[in-house]
Amino acid sequence: MNFGLLSTAGIARKSFLPAIEATDHGVTAVASRDGNRARSFAEKHSIDAHYDEYEAVFDADIDAVYVPLPNAHHARWAKRAAEAGVDVLCEKPLAAAAAEAREVVDYCAERDVTLMEGFMYRYHPRTERAIELADEELEDVCSATAAFKFPLFGAPDDIRLSSELAGGSLMDVGCYAVSAVRQFLGEPDRAYAFTADSKDAGVDTELAGVLEYESDASARVACGFDTQTVQRYRVEGANGWIEARDAFNPSSQPVELEYRIDGRHGVETFDPVDQYRLEIEEFVASVEAGRQPRTGGAEAIANMAVIDALSESAESDRPVEV
Repeated sequence: MNFGLLSTAGIARKSFLPAIEATDHGVTAVASRDGNRARSFAEKHSIDAHYDEYEAVFDADIDAVYVPLPNAHHARWAKRAAEAGVDVLCEKPLAAAAAEAREVVDYCAERDVTLMEGFMYRYHPRTERAIELADEELEDVCSATAAFKFPLFGAPDDIRLSSELAGGSLMDVGCYAVSAVRQFLGEPDRAYAFTADSKDAGVDTELAGVLEYESDASARVACGFDTQTVQRYRVEGANGWIEARDAFNPSSQPVELEYRIDGRHGVETFDPVDQYRLEIEEFVASVEAGRQPRTGGAEAIANMAVIDALSESAESDRPVEV
């Protein structure tokens, strides 16, 4: 499959390109608002075509696009790709709100275009094993917690701090925490959240949230830019618990999944994998099979609905129905 890149963003350079180079697929076109940057990027990575506007990519020899643009631009360019009949792998979150995500999903479905949201951690074998363990061995799951934080210091112009570009810690890394607890508990009924804006940027730089379920289960999510790195999730049931650290973007070292279920203590070790490569392979397999990806449209809408509720709760200082 031939991909076009909409932007030379860091995630495209550091994560997507190395991953795709490990597959049988390739990148044949790249665009940037800065033509010199696009040219340099193309020359460095042996990409055939480069453009100084995103629109031009759709005239190139491509089968799909990868969209790593700022959050506020995801929906627009995913829909433009669908117009061109090109399949879409879009970085998370798919859109800036659940209603917008639903529009994108419907737009792609109407044009028979495969749409996938790029939650790469879902394709890591450890994540798959954690979900399997919880489904098959944990009883009466009643609690889940997830956190993703990292330091964003000395970068006042970072796009993550732009309200116009749909920035903030919830949109950037909190979406992973929301996704994780949903894998174990499903869709919550209410959300309550508190946020702080330590950088006076107009976006949340810290968020703490609680998700409530009619079943009396609950989840806690946390995200932020004001501390050192934290990546973890934990799920608890009547007969035990499961926990992962370095949960979303693990290093190149082996990682562990620890659990205690029915008195049995286990620590399973997983060799390093490129979860971006696994994500790309799932995307291509979904296109070829004509099926929905694991992180397809319905999943994107559901995750965004929870994010919307957390945001609204933080603004109104009250619980919000999801």
